[in-house]
Amino acid sequence: MELEPLLDSLAVLAGQEREVTLLPGGLTNANYRVTTATRDVVVRVASASSGLLSIDRDQEVHNSRAAAKAGVAPEVVEHRPGLLVVQFVPDALTYGDSDLAANLAGVADVVRRLHEGPAFAGRFDMFDIQREYLAIMHTHRFRMPRGYLALAPAAERMEAALRVHPEPRVPCHNDLLAANFLQDAQRLWIVDYEYSGMNEASFELGNIVQEAHLTPEHLAELVTAYVGHEDPVRTARAALWGIASAWAWTLWGTIQAGASDLDFDFWEWAMDKMDRAAQAFAEPGFDELLDTVGSPR
Repeated sequence: MELEPLLDSLAVLAGQEREVTLLPGGLTNANYRVTTATRDVVVRVASASSGLLSIDRDQEVHNSRAAAKAGVAPEVVEHRPGLLVVQFVPDALTYGDSDLAANLAGVADVVRRLHEGPAFAGRFDMFDIQREYLAIMHTHRFRMPRGYLALAPAAERMEAALRVHPEPRVPCHNDLLAANFLQDAQRLWIVDYEYSGMNEASFELGNIVQEAHLTPEHLAELVTAYVGHEDPVRTARAALWGIASAWAWTLWGTIQAGASDLDFDFWEWAMDKMDRAAQAFAEPGFDELLDTVGSPR
């Protein structure tokens, strides 16, 4: 769809002279900074393929507002089907993986504030979503990665271990790659709540490290900063959730490879996720992680 009619459909922008700049990033949408005499906002336009990715847009709006109330997300200005308008954060650095690794204490603090904030709508479970994605793969006959299904027994063992002692669910972002952290002069912000919902805090921590390609040492540091002390069981749990996220997000990438019109190599992205999940399943320490989180207490 043409952009200008979409912008004119928004009450905060209609009939105003404006400057529009395409922002980098965004794998399920296109992001535009739109500046007028009275507004400086980001308009997110959802990709048509995002309908296959288990994104609830009403839930996203609700949770974006809840995160803003928690003081960790920009204000939601307006929304319409397929469009979300949030306040632009000026003079902010978008994190890369190295920025995240260098500020794990700050990351833990802002994530904790999100988790302690108002409840989110919806529930996020990575294993349930993986099963939804697998059904979509079969229904649409998208290309299945060679060897992916052979990893299922290891994933089933992992799910069984994680179900033994479930954590309380808290408001989670669930997709915290480094680029979803913005640092301005005053604070660290979290943006883009497409996959948000109530989930275990340990998933959030494990997924952060997985997305940023960080090390087990980084994970232990992040968990320690989040909890306030060393916690080998929580660290093991977060490690398994990180593996689970790589396993499940693999299919997110293959669905996008088959359906998205965005100029991005989703297949290569998916193969990186799958390779890292397969490597983790094969590591000698994988069984130890299962024993740590699944043993009686």
